[in-house]
Amino acid sequence: MGVIWAIAFAIRLGYIWQIRSSPFFDVLLGDARGYDSWARQIAGGDWIGQGVFYQAPLYPYFLALIYSVAGHDLFLVRVCQAFVGAAGCALLALAGRRAHSGRVGLIAGLGLAIYAPAIFFDGALQKSVLDLFFVSLVLWLFSGLLDDPGRRSRWLSLGLALGVLALTRENALLLVIPLVCWCLLQPDVSWRSPSFRSSMLAFSLGLSLVLVPVAIRNRAVGGEWHLTTSQFGPNFYLGNNPLADGTPIALREGRASVEYERQDATELAQAAEKRTLTPREVSNYWASQAFAFMAANPWRWLSLEARKVMLLANRTELVDTESQESYEEWSPVLRIAGRIAHFGILAPVAVLGLIVGWPARRRLWPFSAMAATYAASVVLFYVSARYRLPLVPFLMLFAAVALSLLPAFVRAGSVNVAITAAAVIALAIFVNWPLWPQGLMRAVTESNLGNMLQRDGRLSEAEAAYRRAIDIHPEYAPAYLNLGDALVAERRPNEAVDVYKRVSAFAPDGVDLDTRTGIALLRAGRPADAVRAFQDGRARGEHSADLYSNFAEALITTDRREDAVGVFTEALQHYPASSALRFRLGTLFLELSRFPDAAEQFRAGLAISPGVAEAHGNLGTALAASGRPEEAIPEFEEALRLKPDLVSARRNLEIARQELKKKE
Repeated sequence: MGVIWAIAFAIRLGYIWQIRSSPFFDVLLGDARGYDSWARQIAGGDWIGQGVFYQAPLYPYFLALIYSVAGHDLFLVRVCQAFVGAAGCALLALAGRRAHSGRVGLIAGLGLAIYAPAIFFDGALQKSVLDLFFVSLVLWLFSGLLDDPGRRSRWLSLGLALGVLALTRENALLLVIPLVCWCLLQPDVSWRSPSFRSSMLAFSLGLSLVLVPVAIRNRAVGGEWHLTTSQFGPNFYLGNNPLADGTPIALREGRASVEYERQDATELAQAAEKRTLTPREVSNYWASQAFAFMAANPWRWLSLEARKVMLLANRTELVDTESQESYEEWSPVLRIAGRIAHFGILAPVAVLGLIVGWPARRRLWPFSAMAATYAASVVLFYVSARYRLPLVPFLMLFAAVALSLLPAFVRAGSVNVAITAAAVIALAIFVNWPLWPQGLMRAVTESNLGNMLQRDGRLSEAEAAYRRAIDIHPEYAPAYLNLGDALVAERRPNEAVDVYKRVSAFAPDGVDLDTRTGIALLRAGRPADAVRAFQDGRARGEHSADLYSNFAEALITTDRREDAVGVFTEALQHYPASSALRFRLGTLFLELSRFPDAAEQFRAGLAISPGVAEAHGNLGTALAASGRPEEAIPEFEEALRLKPDLVSARRNLEIARQELKKKE
């Protein structure tokens, strides 16, 4: 098994060395950026954190441990992950040897060592490296129970391993079901038998030793009991809603990243409920929306589930951030592995293993049950490459069984050989049938790279990335939208308008295209055209905060201030917790000399965001203009405490004091 580890480690080191000069190596995309930020916060001393965990916490703590020991070195992180990934290959080999034979173990371990998506994810700043390692660990520990099912120490270890796996992949907790069923189905075992109870006690203890401290931590710092995280509802909704297509999407367009997920889920839920919500209430809100969709559209939902099954079985590695194909351009190692070891080969061979391994079904069925349980949990949510990846160790075991037993199966000779061959060929065609346009995954990666470059202020590089994405896949709408946004940021709004017009023919719903167009027109000095664009957006159901705030600004620019008041008022019905909207409406009321209304909005905004110096100063101005200098003075003083160089507050403070003296 040491040889398997060495081979796997060498392959991964070679891959990491080859991608070190790629644009993706240091520019972290999507979830990787969020995990890196979280890990640096932890390594900086915040080991407990704030609030209930929203994302699975194990991987950021893994990164933080490396950062705290060796500093922020992304090359070293990838080397450490290569070590862990290679260890997962060795563990899978050990599991195969225990479960079936040494040959099966050798083939399974080597198969995972050269499997292209495993190589790719072991070199990415993603938690998938830990998924593969702990799934392989669970399989190894469970395989030790096959010949000694009553051994409590192994059940304890299995519970510990599964608990840790749940801290990186929460739906893995569902594996408890097939494991408990397998234990119950052992000879002379029932749910009342002492052997079953002692085994389950040890198993439960192992799970509890990992998960109970996390639940206590969530309760202590977040005020609620959560076994792992509070993201069930939003994730369930993402895979089960009227716009879902079975792939990773975002609640807000262009914000499919770990750093936005909690914020967007919370803000949208609170806007809908018009009150502040706890993490559990946010989760329950989104879950209820998903269940409502399922209940109202049962056939549509079943069709969606069928599509997810197709996506789960398909060769394509669906990305939500960065694609394997993009990295293949920089790594011959990954490119070669991608041709000979991919899901389109693995899945049919694994099914062949189920067939030729049928005589050993009593020993192997729990592995099938665990794989089916995990697959079902993915289909209930949505399909992506990294969500599917934990299935690979299970499939690799069955594929190893196929390659080990196939010669004997063929030599036995019967009509079953022909039937099996036909079935496997049909499955191979189904699995490898193209479901996505050529180059789409690479276009997604380039567009995401542009997003990160734009956020870092590298606008010209971001523009180039968006244009590369469009060149790769000319109908990839997000690249056009992002390019338009970048052009607006580069102060080239007229070009942005032209880009938005080009994408209008194939832009998906929910991207607020009219809002984007209106903002560009406003920046281009065409407020009347912007007003029409915003009106079109409202007619099409767009009602983002950006639409309302910019619509109001366009109306103000065209000297329609009272109409702008109406737009802000409508906006606050959707976003009552937006201090920015309230502050801007308050400023508009000041311009209209509606001082009591202005004071009301500034007070409401400061109740949400109390540390804004300008808002305190404006509230003081509104109060002073209303003949209430005694109330205005503390506001001006607070504004100066927060921002001592705020000249207008200092000037107005002196005027208010003079007015108060006159009043006295």
